[in-house]
Amino acid sequence: MTCLERNLSSVQERIATAARRAGRAPDEVTLVAVTKTQPPGVIRAAYDLGLRHFGENRVGEAEEKVGDLPADVTWHMIGHIQSRKANRIVPLFQMVHSVDSLKIAQRLDRVHPEANPALPVLLEVNVSGEESKYGFAASRWDSDEAQREALFTAIEEILSLPKLQVQGLMTMAPIVTDVEAARPVFGRLRQLRDGLARAFPPGNWHHLSMGMTDDFEVAIEEGATLVRLGRAIFAPDLPAWRTS
Repeated sequence: MTCLERNLSSVQERIATAARRAGRAPDEVTLVAVTKTQPPGVIRAAYDLGLRHFGENRVGEAEEKVGDLPADVTWHMIGHIQSRKANRIVPLFQMVHSVDSLKIAQRLDRVHPEANPALPVLLEVNVSGEESKYGFAASRWDSDEAQREALFTAIEEILSLPKLQVQGLMTMAPIVTDVEAARPVFGRLRQLRDGLARAFPPGNWHHLSMGMTDDFEVAIEEGATLVRLGRAIFAPDLPAWRTS
């Protein structure tokens, strides 16, 4: 068994265990393999092991890889989006996780072909309050009326864009030594999603994209539907943080 096979088998088992621990079905969680810096041959090996969802951080790198895999792959844009590159994102990705401003949403809507189905997107929100994080400011959305109004107004405008289909939220948790410290961030994203579902009931608020190699089990316990894992799959064997 190769290192890639061992890692993938371990990750899939850990996802299933975390889901069951939270009273969820394992198939409620989609594994997005983060292929940043990975060569096409390695990505193809992961495809041959059954992976169908891959995430890229950079447009230029994605352009070198997308054509090397079969058409049944779903490519996820998970990195920060520069407005001037929005037109290059549309032909490459089937889902965009990192819509972090009204300007980016409007730009994607403008360049998305009229004849194509609406582009599935997630709104990236900063619920931790870290200045280094991208995303809509949402660390005090439930206690700061001005922040909530600014956030909800921007989201209402995005929901009106005809060529985008908002399907949920994405966030990046702080890097912490104790993964339990990330739990409140994931919980707050879920609470915000639920608040938005109440405020904008016609919308599709199904997805929560949260959780990476160091904290994905906690994210699943808090409701993640998409986890973005790179090192856990492609790096040498990593110990599980939790085995029971």
